[in-house]
Amino acid sequence: MQALEEIRKTIAELVAELGEKALEIKAMPGSGSSRRYFRIKTDHRYLIGAYNLNIEENEAFFSFSKHFRECGLPVPEIFAISPSKEIYIQTDLGDVSMFNHVENCLKNGKYDDETIALYKKSLDKLIDFQIIGHQDLDYSKAFPTAAFDAMSIMDDLNYFKYCFLREHEEISCNETRLDSDFQRITQYILETPSDFFMYRDFQSRNIMIVNNEPYFIDYQGGRKGPLQYDVVSLLYQVKARMPQKLRDDLVDYYKHRLAKVCSENNFNRATTESFDKYFPAFVLLRLLQVLGAYGFRGLIQKKLHFLQSIPYAIRELILINEKWTLPFELPELQTVIRQFSILLPKYEIIEPKRLTVTVNSFSYKIGGIPFDKSGNGGGFVFDCRALPNPGRYSEFKQKTGEDPEVQEFMNDKPDTHFFLQNVQLLVFQSIDNYLERGFKNLQINFGCTGGQHRSVFFAQKIGEMIHANYPMVNVEINHLTQHTSHAYEAR
Repeated sequence: MQALEEIRKTIAELVAELGEKALEIKAMPGSGSSRRYFRIKTDHRYLIGAYNLNIEENEAFFSFSKHFRECGLPVPEIFAISPSKEIYIQTDLGDVSMFNHVENCLKNGKYDDETIALYKKSLDKLIDFQIIGHQDLDYSKAFPTAAFDAMSIMDDLNYFKYCFLREHEEISCNETRLDSDFQRITQYILETPSDFFMYRDFQSRNIMIVNNEPYFIDYQGGRKGPLQYDVVSLLYQVKARMPQKLRDDLVDYYKHRLAKVCSENNFNRATTESFDKYFPAFVLLRLLQVLGAYGFRGLIQKKLHFLQSIPYAIRELILINEKWTLPFELPELQTVIRQFSILLPKYEIIEPKRLTVTVNSFSYKIGGIPFDKSGNGGGFVFDCRALPNPGRYSEFKQKTGEDPEVQEFMNDKPDTHFFLQNVQLLVFQSIDNYLERGFKNLQINFGCTGGQHRSVFFAQKIGEMIHANYPMVNVEINHLTQHTSHAYEAR
């Protein structure tokens, strides 16, 4: 992996090859992928620099972009590529995505005419990708596969199983029976006509709006496949919370336009007639794949945006399960989905209006370091096992760090005050900074062997000190092994 300065140097050299000078190269916020993007200000315009170690993925993007532009489709132009093919320069399409319009609609409580018109324009262009863009496209460049085949479908389903379902021990599942259900879904979806370009991640964050027209990015995972997948990806994007009536209207709009384009381009009209038959299976498949992605990016990589999206996907799956429209049952999968309601409280995160400091005590032997559902990576973890242990004395074995006798034992030890002083300095420094920057969450964890004495003592002490010194902050103290909690509301 190249260092940041090396990437910037290569970007500047590529810009120079274009006859321009890079005046400023700024790293852009990260997304769900491992690619890194940079906004480049030159002496003539703005450009985007991209860095990606996956050469095959880059080559797919280069090849598809060239072909789509030749077809007249609104995609970025690739201006320059480094010899290693790890860095390239492309069109800057700005910062306004379709999802920005969607967010405004959600704030206002309804989808406005302008946003609905953008959805229709996007569906028009999707059909062009699927029909016109498909013709003469070099699928040998597709990454990681040239077609949406049985392995692709099983990959989506296993993504859900391994990255989401297995992260939740509270969900009961017979994996053998679940795999049988997955095989049945796969065989059914494989019946769908699939001689089209499948964009693969056709959703509002990948649609940039320039002068009220949609432009499209992140199609490098595209392949030959069915029509339904991309329509579902756009209209069932869970955080967009699109009303079902609007979804249905837009599906009807899409099918009407599709029939017209198929007729004009000599495509078999029968493909549009089979659209409804298989559509519910693609809704189910996409939502399961999305939960797998949220599991990987949120639960495993701890990215807040994906954690916050989990309850929306769960609700959609619960609704599908209640109004089952597939022509066959999937007994184990349906049983699994029926259990998902118990997960909702875990992920329904209400963004606090002020800083909330969560202080946890935990056991390294029982449960380990607590999961941070705010998505901010867990904050501080302090190991108390180097300190005097009350648990070694019989009189304290049935007591906890909240009991006066244990507190007296700890307060009598010089090491306790030295440790507490150092912790206080670090924590208070962060709270001061978080308040200044408007942050909303900070997590502080204290661990010991059993989660009963030392960790409880320090979590309680620090929580009370924060409450006393920062009355404008919400403080939550959770003794996880003891199953007790205390909350101090901001004053």
